[in-house]
Amino acid sequence: MKKIICIFIVFLVVANCKKENNSLKEFMANSWETTYLKIEMPTVNKTDSLQIYEDKFENNPNVIAQSKYNSDGTFSAWFINRKKEKQNESSGTWSIKNDSLHISYFYGGRNIAVSYAIRPNENGFIGTSKHDWDNDGEFDDLLTMKTKVISEK
Repeated sequence: MKKIICIFIVFLVVANCKKENNSLKEFMANSWETTYLKIEMPTVNKTDSLQIYEDKFENNPNVIAQSKYNSDGTFSAWFINRKKEKQNESSGTWSIKNDSLHISYFYGGRNIAVSYAIRPNENGFIGTSKHDWDNDGEFDDLLTMKTKVISEK
């Protein structure tokens, strides 16, 4: 009897993890706009200098980042300029593992593969990622972004 109960508990845990994974995948299959971005680079260019880039995308910014994640595991991302024109469109693939979004794409002449911890909120999600955003060879830069769902036109 104890063996059956243990197997049942393990089954429930695995089933619940799969449900959460599918739930986040369904959540991410949408169109998004970045409303806040902050990158903290503690060893920019292999120095002990801290550099912080932060943008709240307020007051009619030059460009706004948008993306669309399709349920088939593909995505595209682009910038919208002040004239509402798409610029610098890129595409790639995405997947969900646990609470993380994994994306792979080609941009700026190189292949990029990065993971984001995703926390859904009332308007969209908050994503955080530790990556080599300054290209100094150290995966010590922290990116935090906030998004909102956008309607498709």
